[in-house]
Amino acid sequence: MLMHVMLTNDDGIHAPGLGALFDAFSSRHQVTVVAPDRERSAVGHGITLHQPIRFEETRVNGGMAGFAVSGTPADCVKLGLAELLDTPPDLVVSGINPGANVGINVNYSGTVAAAKEAAMAGIPAMAVSIISPGDRHVGAAARFAEALSRRVTGQALPAGTFLNVNFPDLPMDRIRGVRWSRQGAGGVARHFEKRRDPRDRIYYWQGCDSQSADDPPDVDGAALGNRYISITPIKCDMTDYDALRELARWNIPVTP
Repeated sequence: MLMHVMLTNDDGIHAPGLGALFDAFSSRHQVTVVAPDRERSAVGHGITLHQPIRFEETRVNGGMAGFAVSGTPADCVKLGLAELLDTPPDLVVSGINPGANVGINVNYSGTVAAAKEAAMAGIPAMAVSIISPGDRHVGAAARFAEALSRRVTGQALPAGTFLNVNFPDLPMDRIRGVRWSRQGAGGVARHFEKRRDPRDRIYYWQGCDSQSADDPPDVDGAALGNRYISITPIKCDMTDYDALRELARWNIPVTP
């Protein structure tokens, strides 16, 4: 089935992962690329409000045409849907991010935020990441994502839900399979590396440790660590409905 697919990312329009997605999707579908003009990693779901957003039509990755946007990944999706595309796409795919987006890192990821922005607009969407910082296996991951996209559009995701897909850094013949996973919620150690610059001023590099493969097997990071492709359905509605029912019994008065 021919689809119109919009591709984006948070690593910039020149990133190899985006080029791999373009190669995989453009062989079967109409593709429009709307991506940041530079790296925008870990910006979360931020949008640009206090300065103009500009775009430039460009060609990268051996001829891939696209719109390079001065804003965030969420800006790219918003601008693409509202102004740059003549008709709404059938699907938005964000990635391929070099580095896993699992556990609490989902909250910081610009890759995931772009897919979420599309889902909020009613467009089926996927965020795609691979655990490696390199690009050895992004081609195979992109081809899997294209095949998965046909299931996504053919069977329809629930409204307001998108898929967060993460790949091990392995060739396909060494991956054990696909695991539907839940997002990990804890157990990630954060740290700051303290350094001093040549003028004796203190500065920090922030980092976090990866989620352990010892977590329950249905957790995204554990699935990835155990050589599975992890696919997590994520809802845009963040309401805790169990808590909502419980809190409704509190009977809080308007005045103390």
